[in-house]
Amino acid sequence: MNKLEEKVFIQGEIEVQTGLHIGGSSVGLTIGGADKIVVRNSLTNEPYIPGSSLKGKMRSLVEKVLIPDNMVPDKDGKTNACKCGKCVVCRLFGFAPETKNLPNQTRLIVRDCPLTKESAEQLEQAPETDMPMTEVKTEVSIDRITSVANPRNFERVPAGARFKLEMVLNIFEKDDEKELLNTLMTGMKLVQDDYIGGQGTRGYGRISIKVDELKFKDLEVYEGDNEAKVYPVPKGVSITSLQGR
Repeated sequence: MNKLEEKVFIQGEIEVQTGLHIGGSSVGLTIGGADKIVVRNSLTNEPYIPGSSLKGKMRSLVEKVLIPDNMVPDKDGKTNACKCGKCVVCRLFGFAPETKNLPNQTRLIVRDCPLTKESAEQLEQAPETDMPMTEVKTEVSIDRITSVANPRNFERVPAGARFKLEMVLNIFEKDDEKELLNTLMTGMKLVQDDYIGGQGTRGYGRISIKVDELKFKDLEVYEGDNEAKVYPVPKGVSITSLQGR
């Protein structure tokens, strides 16, 4: 097991560019509501972006770009995540527990992304929302044989909503910090040119990401006043296109 040397904190905002649908539980739906609802905080009823959705999408896109040969289809034709346990994608995002004889030291933690305070207040006061803080978009699928229309209602977080972004990157002894950070930044840039959530090929889920300065905590910080240090971004790591976008 390698020694944990420092934690890098990546903070910023995610802004929704087109309506966002990340599905939640359909339990308790009322008549007249949406057929497909979004995930919400059960205490505040505010929509949020699950960290698992963002992390999974980044990993999927990075794999397609950096290690497509590692994604081998199974017997059912489904393409699974890389399980080599050695490549930069496995080291950054983690790998399957069935991968044997390798220490599973996942580097990246992606927090759930709540609405910013300002965005939550704006959505609460918005007069044209169909459901609390969200809109409902009706779509119609057409039966190719009978031409019968089948309407469906999707709940979406409206374009313009902003969410807090927070990720933590663990740097272990012998890690290439620059390689891990650049792979993470590549994942965020790819997501911006793709989508998160459902119905992305129909226009849903386009986002933009703004990353603030990176903060670092090493053993000295944890033994002292616990204040993160703000260092210059390591040479060779580009976050410029994610700042103020």
